[in-house]
Amino acid sequence: MSEPTPSPSAATAPPAGVPEGDDVQVAFDVGDLPGGARGAIEAVLMIVEEPVTDHALSSALELPVEEIREHLGALEEAYADGRHGFTVRNVGGGWRFYSHHAYAPVVERFVLDGQQSRLTTASLETLAVIAYRQPISRARIGAIRGVNVDGVVRTLLTRGLIVEVTKDEESNATLYGTTPYFLERMGLNTLDDLPPIAPYLPDAAVLDELVNEARP
Repeated sequence: MSEPTPSPSAATAPPAGVPEGDDVQVAFDVGDLPGGARGAIEAVLMIVEEPVTDHALSSALELPVEEIREHLGALEEAYADGRHGFTVRNVGGGWRFYSHHAYAPVVERFVLDGQQSRLTTASLETLAVIAYRQPISRARIGAIRGVNVDGVVRTLLTRGLIVEVTKDEESNATLYGTTPYFLERMGLNTLDDLPPIAPYLPDAAVLDELVNEARP
């Protein structure tokens, strides 16, 4: 006697206890994780792009909101001593990791270095003109480059590479020069260590002529 053939529904049915369709979720018990609930909270906070609420964490970890809040408070206290470079904070109604304020100088330096590496060609050209012709006004910089340099000058000011050094006595125009940070980034001790390319730039008389021609 031949064995009965299973029906299509029986042949394709998932094992007992496994949900069907797109609603499949990974089953876990927070208590079985190596770091427990606090480790689970850290893992979630590590990957969020926006602050996450304690209610969202409660739903994800299937734990009471009050218990989540206790763990968050304990984590915040544990990281408050500055022995870690980060901390957990509640900002804008949600929780996430932030760099610890004690390491602000390191973070600032890293950000500035990153900005410097992304200077555009226009910024580098403008910076070169300022370095070799300082103190120099925006009008003279623009005359040399042949374009409006207002935006580029603001960028260089923001990044700490140049600074307003004085005012021109005749025109009252602001004159710009480079900063010690510029020398540091260029690996120079003084401006005298700049490569000798200044002779290839127009002299002051030519610059004055160009500026006058550019005026309406």
